[in-house]
Formats: sequence, structure tokens, C-alpha cells
Amino acid sequence: MERPAWAPPGIDISVPSVSRMYDFYLGGSHNFEVDREAARKAMEFMPGLPKIMQANRAFMRRAVRFAVDNDVTQFLDIGSGIPTFGNVHEVAQAADPAARIVYVDHDPVAVAHSRAVLQGVDGAAVVPADLRKPADILHSPEVTGLLDLDRPVALLLVAVLHFLEDSDEPGEAVAELLDALAPGSLLVVTHASYEGIPVDEERAGATVDVYRNTRSPLVMRSREEIARFFDGTAFVEPGLVPMPHWRPDSPAEEEDPYAFSGFAGVGRKA
Repeated sequence: MERPAWAPPGIDISVPSVSRMYDFYLGGSHNFEVDREAARKAMEFMPGLPKIMQANRAFMRRAVRFAVDNDVTQFLDIGSGIPTFGNVHEVAQAADPAARIVYVDHDPVAVAHSRAVLQGVDGAAVVPADLRKPADILHSPEVTGLLDLDRPVALLLVAVLHFLEDSDEPGEAVAELLDALAPGSLLVVTHASYEGIPVDEERAGATVDVYRNTRSPLVMRSREEIARFFDGTAFVEPGLVPMPHWRPDSPAEEEDPYAFSGFAGVGRKA
């Protein structure tokens, strides 16, 4: 298997990566054949997967604009993935040039590409770290040097919590991160769920099985289970809803049915 010139040395290009599969769904070029093969297999059962990823990105951009409109101009984006058009720093700094952003990912390709994208960009950095280890993120030089945790921060966990199994204690990780943030901080989450998917659970489950072959199995949770991640915050209207229903820019009924898969929400820390 030929290694592309942009691939960081030492990474295993024989195992699919969820961040590189996500990049493929969005039409990116920083993925390997093993990622494309896994993504195509998943799309055999759920052909609308790219629509779900597009809805994730669109929600993220709306949530970032909401944060800036509410004077939250610091962003901690964990599980940020491989940069595509309309990243957090692009949206935030277009609204407020003084906005500061720290990206966090544990995929070496995502980190390397993020560093390349951020060259020459003030107020933005990337940290190679894992959501399962919040202290490593909070004490990183990038976070301590760029973000003021005594002021509100928007904590973005977009399409990442569903790659943590219950044994990884994702609720505890979110709570630890929120505990370190100032009152008025925002928690921004999207999460996969069987609820809302326009195929039967058996077909959706076959897609979940494809992800079991990656290093990050896909964990589907109910709306009630997802809501627990927001403990310690108050939901911003309209609450925890399908992605197109969260403060849409255009009528939600115009969206593809797959865009309504899973849930999105923003909570404000008291």
C-alpha cells in the first residue's frame, strides 16, 4: 500500500480511521483507500451518511455563530477531525477577528493537516490529545496559552462522543471539562442515535458493525442518554433536537431525511 507524501510517518494506513472516513464523506482528499472502502461499505446500508455529516457541519457553524453573538469568543473543539471548508476558526473569526480557537484530535493525520491549515492564522492552535484524558487537554500549552478559562468558552464535542464506549466514561470526561470552564460557557454536542434514521434499525445496525472494524466503534445512544451529557448546563432553545431543527437558516423541511438522524444541542453552564 503506497503511503501518500502528506501522511505523517509512523501511522498505520491499513486500519480505517473515523476522522478520515468523515473527511471522505465530506468530499475531502486526506483519506486512504482503507478509509474509503470502509465508508463505502457503511454507505451500502445508509447511503445518506454524507448528508448526516453535512448536517453536522452546518449545525456546528450555526452554533459557533450563536456563541459569538452571545459574546463567547473562545472555542475548544475536541475531536475536530480533518479541516474542511467552514472550520470553527473561519466562522468564528469572520464574526469576531479576536476569537480564539484550540482544536484537539488524536488522529495524527487530523493534527498534521490542522497544523498546515493554521499556519499564519493568529489565535488558533491544535493539540494532539484524546477526549478520554481531559487533564492532558486542559493543561496543554496551547490551551493554557491561548484560552482564558476564567472567561466563557464554547466546548465543541461535535460527532465525537458516539465514538466513546460507556467503559471510556464519556460522561465523566465531559463533566471534568465543564468543571474547568467559567460560568456562561457553552457545551455544543451532536450525537448519533437510532432515533430519526430513515432506515430500519437492522440496516442502521449493519452500519454500526462496519465501524467495529475501526479503532473507534460507533455507539448509538438514545435522546435521554445523550441529554445526560448536558448535566450541569441549561439547554439553549430549542433544546436537544434533530440537527436541522436547531436554529435553522432555512426551512428544516427542505433538508434530506438523513439529516434528521441523531441529535444536536447547546447547553449553557450556570
